Amino acid sequence: MRAEEVRRHVTTPLTTPVYPPRATRFTDREYFNVLYRTDPEALRAVVPEPLEIDEPLVRFEIMKMGDVEGYGPYLECGQVVPVRLGDEHGEYLHAMHLDNFGATAAGRELSAYPKTIGSPALFADHGALVGTLDYGTQRVATATMPYKWEPLDTAAAREQITVPTYAVKIVPSLDWQLRSSRLVRTRITDVTVKAAYQGPARLQLSAHVMAPLADLPVLEIVSASHILTDLTLAPMEPVHDYLAA
Repeated sequence: MRAEEVRRHVTTPLTTPVYPPRATRFTDREYFNVLYRTDPEALRAVVPEPLEIDEPLVRFEIMKMGDVEGYGPYLECGQVVPVRLGDEHGEYLHAMHLDNFGATAAGRELSAYPKTIGSPALFADHGALVGTLDYGTQRVATATMPYKWEPLDTAAAREQITVPTYAVKIVPSLDWQLRSSRLVRTRITDVTVKAAYQGPARLQLSAHVMAPLADLPVLEIVSASHILTDLTLAPMEPVHDYLAA
């Protein structure tokens, strides 16, 4: 393989790339969100500066990807934290667990999504919407909400999906030194809300050292939503350089 051919690749193995080098379109991307209040000290321990916390809130989310270009259907689960950078309110991406390797690799390599393995599930069961996360054979999280309980205004649902999001992008060098460490920002703008519901919810988190969602304990459920969308992810942009600071 000639050098110019190598330069055309963005990932390895060179002969079997695991993701396409372009923006990803999601059709029938389904969200189950549970917003809850947690321990403020535990939250401050995981949210990096210069992001600030106004309220000790966490959004537990499970996303069921119905049809994804380049990856096929898969599921994703994690925690995001409402934060503020200056005057802009957004969310910090704290943890994400997926059952699709290509989407995990692309999220980490092309962007700054903190993705790792896991086995999420989202389904209806006896009138309830149920979302779970397993790590290996162990149940880590269980969320429930009445199925399509009460309509949610589509503008409010769109606002939930389109807030700015922040993540930390770390690039190591071959000698284990930091080549780059930056806070980055993205925001979804190309989104269509196809259905949206809200209702009461319950969330149970179990301690697990490899999936420590329970380190941000559930003290009070604030709200829950179930949203179906079509959308395209937007690229990341750097907003803070930790090495320069």
